[in-house]
Amino acid sequence: MAWADRKRLALPSFYVLGDVALLKGRAAALGIDIRVQETAPGEASDAFDGALPVVPLENRFLDQPGLPNAANAAGIVEAIDRAVADTMGGAASAVVTCPIAKKPLYDAGFAFPGHTEYLAHLSEKATGRAVTPVMMLAGPELRAVPVTIHIPLSEVPRRLTTAAIVETATITERDLAGRFGIAAPRLAIAGLNPHAGEMGAMGEEDETIVRPAVEALRAAGIDASGPLPADTMFHAAARAGYDAAICMYHDQALIPAKALAFDETVNVTLGLPFVRTSPDHGTAFGIAGKGVARPDSLVAALRLAKRLADGRARAATP
Repeated sequence: MAWADRKRLALPSFYVLGDVALLKGRAAALGIDIRVQETAPGEASDAFDGALPVVPLENRFLDQPGLPNAANAAGIVEAIDRAVADTMGGAASAVVTCPIAKKPLYDAGFAFPGHTEYLAHLSEKATGRAVTPVMMLAGPELRAVPVTIHIPLSEVPRRLTTAAIVETATITERDLAGRFGIAAPRLAIAGLNPHAGEMGAMGEEDETIVRPAVEALRAAGIDASGPLPADTMFHAAARAGYDAAICMYHDQALIPAKALAFDETVNVTLGLPFVRTSPDHGTAFGIAGKGVARPDSLVAALRLAKRLADGRARAATP
């Protein structure tokens, strides 16, 4: 659907790593008038104007809309592997991932919590250097970064550390400058507890964990403020005072990001040696195969991937 509207949307060229037969069949079933062309990465840009370029995988997919199947896990993992290899090898300028269903991957023996952790593994394998991936939800009105991500809320106080906040904020500041082109990034650091703990009256973590992190960031020359009460950080006037919000847990970051711009917000992985973006939503099995899914977030992810890749290229030019 994104490709079919490529001219009006002025989309950058892209190719799909997938199953040619599945995509042809799905387009026909949904009545989408597109031509699907099997291609190689180096030929995809030339093909893009007249056909959806698809670079075929060795693994095929069972086409069962709305029914996750562990039999498709090998193809999903192969697509991620190939995307990273193509990008790090120079055949592509960025990786744009679509949502994956984790349960069938786990059932097939996938040992990583999700996309982000696996991308970090592939980066380390390719470069020999450890990386810390940082999740950012980037929308037209807010960039929000959670320090802790896919863990139960009950574990957040135990897993949250000053070092983790400092590392997350430092990577965020670096990529805001290097990829987003923000000359002097400003970071707002959220408190963990209501009212940022009210100086220990509503929990000690903001004074013992968060505030020392803010002080360390300032000492390192980073423009960081906080800990700030999360309930007053996300209105328009507050957002005007910072370039990214560093949040302490998953929903503290994702709820305001998605509430403000669900269809335009993009999941960006910072800290990797390549650009990776993704739609901010999941697989939506309930509407799979019905032709009613909106491509807006994927379109936003494609556009931001191009923008960040261009920024990275400019930053690397002497």
